[in-house]
Amino acid sequence: MHRRGKISGVSAHVLEGSWNPDGPSLVVLGDNAAVLPKLPDAVFRMIYIDPPFNTGRVQRRETVGTVRSAAGDRIGFAGQSYATVRRGVIGYDDRFEHYWSFLEPRLEQAWRLLSPDGTLYLHLDYREVHYAKVLLDALFGRDCFVNEIIWAYDYGGRARRRWPPKHDNILVYVKDPAAYYYDCEAVEREPYMAPGLVTAEKAARGKLPTDVWWHTIVPTAGREKTGYPTQKPEGIVRRMVQASSAPGDWVLDFFAGSGTLGAVAQAAGRRFVLIDESDHAFEVMKRRLDSGAGRVPVSYLDAGGAG
Repeated sequence: MHRRGKISGVSAHVLEGSWNPDGPSLVVLGDNAAVLPKLPDAVFRMIYIDPPFNTGRVQRRETVGTVRSAAGDRIGFAGQSYATVRRGVIGYDDRFEHYWSFLEPRLEQAWRLLSPDGTLYLHLDYREVHYAKVLLDALFGRDCFVNEIIWAYDYGGRARRRWPPKHDNILVYVKDPAAYYYDCEAVEREPYMAPGLVTAEKAARGKLPTDVWWHTIVPTAGREKTGYPTQKPEGIVRRMVQASSAPGDWVLDFFAGSGTLGAVAQAAGRRFVLIDESDHAFEVMKRRLDSGAGRVPVSYLDAGGAG
């Protein structure tokens, strides 16, 4: 795939030592494995990541460690043999090892980058979430697990040989289970499913969301739609930002894609760092954020991405 020239001729080493929490929000075009170690420790109160899901379908982003076919297409993790995950906890084949050897060091960086009262939201689906739970228990500690959020939606095809999978899984871990930031009163409330069973006052106020979130995907013709294939709706990310950060806090997404975390943070008065190595993702984010709420200034850095 053709790779355009760097946006400003800036290379990755410029990031190291030059970015600090007193500066503006930042969008980085570059490999997160190279960029994350250059960020200072314990800066981010909330980290949300939505990495590739290891679906076995064709992937065209080199972030997922793709390999070329004879025809030049890029394919993801399908077709690889299984091997061992972490510290001999349990054995899997090479396809699984390939995925987690890609993701594990990035999760270790997430732990380092979280503030002492910080929260990680890891967004996956049914294929990998059980392995992720084992890995995060090892990295963070089992007592640092807070929730498994189920994002439920009702869209797409219907399987005929099993119950149709219509949800994603979001694992929530904290740096310190005794001292993490969580403000449930800041979260937008939702209608009661049976308002007649509560008082009129409660029905008017709505209820706090539980760990099951019914929310539509991004509508094809909706205001949010950017055209990015794995875009997540602002509504689900907004809940995380509201609950696990305060105005002025720093939040991070290093598989930023269409920049949903940045758009939500910008509107909510949070500062953010977004990282993705795809030129297309970077361009989508720049258009989206330049036309957004604009409550926080944004800088853009080309640290060497991929097509």
